[in-house]
Amino acid sequence: MEPLMVVEIQARSLQGRTRPFQCRGADGHLYFVKGRDAGQRSLICEWLGGHLAKAFGLPIPDFLIARAPRELLALHPEGQYLGDLPLFASRKIEQAQEFNLAQLPEVPNRLQRDVLMFDWWIHNADRTLSIRSGNPNLLWNVPSSALAVIDQNLAFERDFDDVTFCETHVFSGQIVPLGQDMFEPDRYRDKFARALEVWDEACKNVPPEWWFVDEEQTVSTDFDPDETFTLLSRYANTDFWRLI
Repeated sequence: MEPLMVVEIQARSLQGRTRPFQCRGADGHLYFVKGRDAGQRSLICEWLGGHLAKAFGLPIPDFLIARAPRELLALHPEGQYLGDLPLFASRKIEQAQEFNLAQLPEVPNRLQRDVLMFDWWIHNADRTLSIRSGNPNLLWNVPSSALAVIDQNLAFERDFDDVTFCETHVFSGQIVPLGQDMFEPDRYRDKFARALEVWDEACKNVPPEWWFVDEEQTVSTDFDPDETFTLLSRYANTDFWRLI
């Protein structure tokens, strides 16, 4: 499938580690777009994490690969940070705001558990929220009272800390109820197995440029798909379920 062409680069976000650009695609829709400044590993994680999230059944905005013409990049003062390599574009959700603790009671327990278990599975510690601070990487559609899961760019973390995850995850309140439900492990094993069915195809469709850190494609990006698949396959092991 051909990348979506970016026809307009609007403002750049002031929030988030990767500070995505808001862009309009040739299809007329607005997208939050990440490129060169995000780093190739981050883009791979977004792409693969996004496919896994979708297959797992999480409410994730539509996403795709995009490109921005060099002529358009030259017109924007920060265009070089977006770059002319393939871009990760996530569809903007209108009337959405960053999720906060006041909306927590409105999120069904089942969905809270799904997000919690998904992040535990992919080693994503970047969904934190407390009364003091946090970065939930969740959006809340106010009119429909619907949750949207975004930003898998820090997934598959090698230095993942189990204790910190359990203490800081936005839906950590579901850990104890999960452990009290004897049927949950079987339910999630099925969900993980089904989600992993998209892995090979998603890896195959990673833009070739993302696998290298240099334009000459001589230095590989620090991402090992085989190592990551092994990480994801651990749901079949007893140790995986120590979360609950």
